[in-house]
Amino acid sequence: MLGLGALGVAAAPGLQRGLESFLAGAADKDPTGLTGLLPNGGGFRYYSVTSSVPRRDAATYRLTVDGLVDRPATYTLAGLKALPQTRVVRDVQCVTGWRVPHTPFEGVRLSRLLDAAGVRPTAGAVRFTCFDGAYSESLTLDQARRADVLVALRMRDEDLGRAHGGPVRLYAAPMYFYKSAKWLSGITVTEDVEPGYWERRGYDTDAWVGRSNGRDDDPTS
Repeated sequence: MLGLGALGVAAAPGLQRGLESFLAGAADKDPTGLTGLLPNGGGFRYYSVTSSVPRRDAATYRLTVDGLVDRPATYTLAGLKALPQTRVVRDVQCVTGWRVPHTPFEGVRLSRLLDAAGVRPTAGAVRFTCFDGAYSESLTLDQARRADVLVALRMRDEDLGRAHGGPVRLYAAPMYFYKSAKWLSGITVTEDVEPGYWERRGYDTDAWVGRSNGRDDDPTS
């Protein structure tokens, strides 16, 4: 029994990764979106607001930083990887109720990209757009400058896969996960907060875990 238990422990990570990979691939090819309602082995669910998402890789990915800045920029995936990386480990909390505890994300602090661009004095917010062509999000400038808000390249010690918003996504650690926009392609500095995809459908703009959307979840640790 002990031997079988040890074998199960050893095999579990591989089986979990296999299940996650299978469901991720199925979600990519499912035009109904129903596959996204299934939790994978890691506890995540796959969501997209479009029927399909274009693919981006190291050769084709670009991230633009523009708007109320002095030095607009365009980053390749290699360019983002060359910048200093920050690791943040927090619980991931979806507003629908599911949670994945102690999830590592790694990437470039958003504040670093904003500082490099030279944010103008009239700026008060940051808008994020995605290469799915539909999703958007916004943060106040103060929120965007937090040390736990990343332009994320890795999750759970692996490069971000397509189903998890790869190759690059936003990660706003202290907020519900809908604020962490997947398939990130644009960062635009604006005067005021522009409601994102879900905010235009009734979700809170300031989506602090445990203090918004009518929920009372414990704050992430």
